[in-house]
Amino acid sequence: MASSPAAVQEVLPPSLDSTSEPPPLFDGTIRLYTNYQCPYAQRVWIVRNYKGLHDEIKLVGIDLQNRPAWYKEKVYPENKVPALEHNGKIIGESLDLVKYIDANFKGPALLPDDPAKKKFIEELVTYSDTFLKNVFTSFKAEDPLKQAGSEFDYVETALQKFEDGPFFTGQFSQGDVVYAPFIERFHILFQEFFKYDITSGRPALAKWTEEINKIDAYKPTKCVPEVLVQFYKTRYMA
Repeated sequence: MASSPAAVQEVLPPSLDSTSEPPPLFDGTIRLYTNYQCPYAQRVWIVRNYKGLHDEIKLVGIDLQNRPAWYKEKVYPENKVPALEHNGKIIGESLDLVKYIDANFKGPALLPDDPAKKKFIEELVTYSDTFLKNVFTSFKAEDPLKQAGSEFDYVETALQKFEDGPFFTGQFSQGDVVYAPFIERFHILFQEFFKYDITSGRPALAKWTEEINKIDAYKPTKCVPEVLVQFYKTRYMA
């Protein structure tokens, strides 16, 4: 896989809300409808950045707390982000979009050539929904650290499968993209709510976290910790 492009300093457009007019829809512009705090949308944002598609794919921020009516009516009936406007159609779902943008746009590939590594990434991506379900439900479990800890152990073991790390298959890939936004958040939330460092006793995860924070495509997509903590206090810890 080729190396990622140099860092691009990008001014993010303001998020559109119920008072905002829609962009000129289906005019040939490729648009990624996103939310700057949403981890699912962040996956696709990272891929777009990594492949150097800042000029080709325009970001359109959507305020999820005050969605514009036209977004559901004219863009994406599911009324969720992320969604990609491309070739006169709308494509949704973050896992599908990670693969779609990687396969259909220029830029460094996020899949390795090695068949064994490619198969392992598919397994990681398939397991990601289970990983998220188990960690999110752990917040209200009788023993949150035990339930979530087994999932962080899964990641630790996965990171040790190949010896050419620090990422899941050596170089940064779709597997890392899929897990990064959530491990970022869990690192913050478990420290905040349980005074627990998810990388403690997990050296591969600690190294992965250190190295992923050096990825230029990832750094500008990171959440605002204060906003994250307040949101989850309201949603999970009330």
